[in-house]
Amino acid sequence: MLATLWSIIAPVLLCAGLGFFWSRAGKPFDTQMVTSLVVTVTTPCLIVATLGKTDLDMAALTQIGALALTVLVLTLLISALVIRLSRQRFRVFLPSLVFANTGNMGIPLCMLAFGDTGLALALAWMMLYSVAQFSLGLAVVSGQRLSPSLLRHPILLSVFLAIALVALDIQLPEWLFNSVKLIGDVTIPLMLITLGVSLSQLRIRLLGTGALFAALRLLIGFAVGMTVVTALELEGPLRGVVLIESCMPVAVFNYLLAKAYNQGAEEVAAMVVISTLLAFLLLPFLLMLAL
Repeated sequence: MLATLWSIIAPVLLCAGLGFFWSRAGKPFDTQMVTSLVVTVTTPCLIVATLGKTDLDMAALTQIGALALTVLVLTLLISALVIRLSRQRFRVFLPSLVFANTGNMGIPLCMLAFGDTGLALALAWMMLYSVAQFSLGLAVVSGQRLSPSLLRHPILLSVFLAIALVALDIQLPEWLFNSVKLIGDVTIPLMLITLGVSLSQLRIRLLGTGALFAALRLLIGFAVGMTVVTALELEGPLRGVVLIESCMPVAVFNYLLAKAYNQGAEEVAAMVVISTLLAFLLLPFLLMLAL
């Protein structure tokens, strides 16, 4: 069991560590360019390549979408209650408690733990969370209304294409599939390296509240994820993906939004760093429950 756990955790730690120490050594890394590349090109390619060739059918994708939505709604309600009772600012803390790192960290863990099936399920999960974060999350932080421009986002467009391929049982031509897959395959290493670089660049000043809410992100996620898999008696990769994705730390994107809209960026930075460190420490326990 220890060898299995380490085979899952080690690649994540090594890739994130590479990004962290690369940045600390003063080596050049254009985070904005890489993030834009991952969001607009490589992730859409990974979605199309994975779901276009997966053995999962529409029923399985619909099921994981419904589970992701259930976890999202429950987490949102509990987080809103916690923030209200603690009299903290919704625009600062609600997105960070709700939107976890289901992409950079969740996808690699699910893939390493459950192979192609885990990757496909995690991508479907991440797609729903991405749509929610780029719409609801952005609206909360910015204080603005939802924008119809979301419908033009590359990830969402790739979702529609991938669902059409699955629903109509269409196979991409071999040359096109190989090209899309080759581009998509760089996504996970880039995600993890960028995560490490981002963590190295965050500056923590407000530890108190940030540390408390970082712990709450993991606690709420675990409570919701465990409740859902237990209540619905989920098994196999589906159970594991729900648990892993529910328990991920605060997404770095929350910090970027908080900084862009001047909404407690230092508190959010503390939440990102501390929740990520705690998540790494708790990974063996989480994976033992998920496998």
